This record gives sequence, structure tokens and C-alpha cells, in this order.
Amino acid sequence: MSTAARRSPLTDWTVVVPVVALVALVLSWGRDLPGFAVALVALCLAGAVLAAVHHAEVVAHRVGEPFGSLVLAVAVTVIEVALIVTLMVDGGDKTASLARDTVFAAVMITCNGIVGLSLLVGALRNRIAVFNPEGSGAALATVATLATLSLVLPTFTTSKPGPEFSTAQLTFAAVASLALYGLFVAVQTVRHRSYFLPVDTGQDGGTDEHAAPPTARAALLSLGLLLVALVAVVGDAKAVSPTIERAVAAAGLPQAVVGVVIALLVLLPETLAAVRAARRDRVQTSLNLAYGSAIASIGLTIPAIALASIWLSGPLLLGLGPIHMVLLALTVVVSALTIVPGRATLLQGGVHIVLLAAYLFLAVSP
Repeated sequence: MSTAARRSPLTDWTVVVPVVALVALVLSWGRDLPGFAVALVALCLAGAVLAAVHHAEVVAHRVGEPFGSLVLAVAVTVIEVALIVTLMVDGGDKTASLARDTVFAAVMITCNGIVGLSLLVGALRNRIAVFNPEGSGAALATVATLATLSLVLPTFTTSKPGPEFSTAQLTFAAVASLALYGLFVAVQTVRHRSYFLPVDTGQDGGTDEHAAPPTARAALLSLGLLLVALVAVVGDAKAVSPTIERAVAAAGLPQAVVGVVIALLVLLPETLAAVRAARRDRVQTSLNLAYGSAIASIGLTIPAIALASIWLSGPLLLGLGPIHMVLLALTVVVSALTIVPGRATLLQGGVHIVLLAAYLFLAVSP
């Protein structure tokens, strides 16, 4: 019997790494870490990201699209929400805008970064990236509505001074966000599921699509390990966040950069999964991940923050400033022009990447 045949699945790196990353989280939680410990936690975080992508693909292969994308998007967002609430509880007034900064960063990273990378990879593979405009357009419309209701309107309402919602307004935004998110999931998974399935371009999508799906036991194991890996990703991100905050302050950068870095770390699993799907000529899966993550980020974070505001002291700043509103409006317009034809070239992917670069640059140098 060969060594590979004798090897236990429990010794595979995709099993060991999430457990090690979780142990690193437990050992580092609530402690001020020295430099070498921060480096070790960051290494565990990177490993957990790669493991999460692997297990997400196993689950997706078992349940099929668009359920696979939904599992990863919701799992990441639920844990991201827990991270935001935890940081706001611990941070006091200095984290009043953390939810806004992190959610808006997630929207820009998903709608420009993940979408742009996916279109670039898909267009490089087949010259033209092909997807379903019906499903992607519905998802984009949901993102635009949620972002406007939750992040733009607070800047213009007059019930409270500053970019804040009153209690009644925040309650409405929370209920509307949950309702839209639930409606989107129902349309995506039941009523119009075909709109969110990858387009058959006649190209060979790779061996994964032709292999037999994993067993129910293997899929359940991967689902459990996916959750462990994601908890480790977000928890380890929180463990290194004090170092990030100190580095941001030492560099004289705006506090909003902290939210950007957290969003970049938390969205790494979805980014890698989307790029790998695009390499297999499944651009629609990539767009499902991108827009689904943006919808879940707003649709679950705002209700959670609204509930947490009952015991959170200090203001809750949700309204965007003029620069970010311009970037959001430009993102929505460009995304609509990209999605409507159902086909995209390198140019569209490049435009979205430039928009993300503009957002990151202006976050550092507003």
C-alpha cells in the first residue's frame, strides 16, 4: 500500500491548518501581541484563507450553484458582522464609523475588486467573459438600493445632526435590508435559480466540473471545517487589528483605513474563490460571490448594528462623505454598463480595477 493510500484525511493540510489557526486565535485573543506573534498569527490567517477556499469549493460541488456561492458569502458575512460588533463594543466612540467604513469597503472591494479580477481572468481565458445579465443585474440593483438606503440617506436626513439615522429611521433601514436580502435569496435559490447558473460557453471548465460530487459525509466535514476556517480568519484578523491600528496611526493615515484593511482580510476567501471560478470559465459563479457578498454585508450588518445600538454607547455614523458617494455612484453606473450586455472584455475588468484603486488611494489620501 502506498504512503498516499495510508495517509489519514485528518492529517491533510486543509484539516490541520484551520485547527491550528483556531488555536492561534484562542491563544492570542485579548492579548497585546509582540511582533513575532503577530507574524505567526498572520501566517495562520493566510493558511486559513486557503483552507476556507478549498472547503467552500467542496461544499459548492456538492450542493451546486448558486447555493455554493451563497454558503460562502453568508458564512463570511455573519462572522464579519460579529467582528464589527465586537470591535465597536470594545472601541467606544473611536469606532463610531467602523460599521460604515467596513461595509462600504466591502461594497467597493466586491463590486470593483472581485468583479474586476473575475472579468480580467475570464476575458484572458476566452477573450470575452460571459455571464447571465438577468441574475447579475438583479443582484446589482439590490446592492445599489441597499447601499443608498443604508449609507447615503443618513447624510441627508435631518432628524439627527450629522450622518446619523434616528431610531425610527435605523429601524426602517434594518427591516428593509433584511426584507431585500431575504427576497434576493428566494429569487436566487428558488424562483429564478436559472438566472444565477454559469453560462455554458462550450469550453472545458476543468476536471472539477466533470468529477463526481463529494459524498454527503465529506461535504458536511468540509462545511464544518469551512466554518472553523472562517472563524479563524476573522478572529485572527481581530487579533492583528491592534497592530494595524497602531501602524495606521503611526503613518498618520485616516482611521477609515482600519476598516479597509479589515474588509480586505475578511474578503480574501471570496476573492480567491471567485478568481478560481473565473479561471474555470464560470464567471457567473464569480459574480454570484461578489454581489452576494455585498448584499449580505449590508443586508446583515445594518440589522445587527441596529440591534447592537440598543446597548452601544456613543453615535453610530452611517452616512458617507461626498468623495465616497461619488465613487459609489460611479461604481453603480459602470457596473450597470458592464452587466447589461452579459459579455465583458478586458476593458471592463480594467475599469473596475481602476475604480478600486481610486477608492484605496483616496482612503489613504482623502
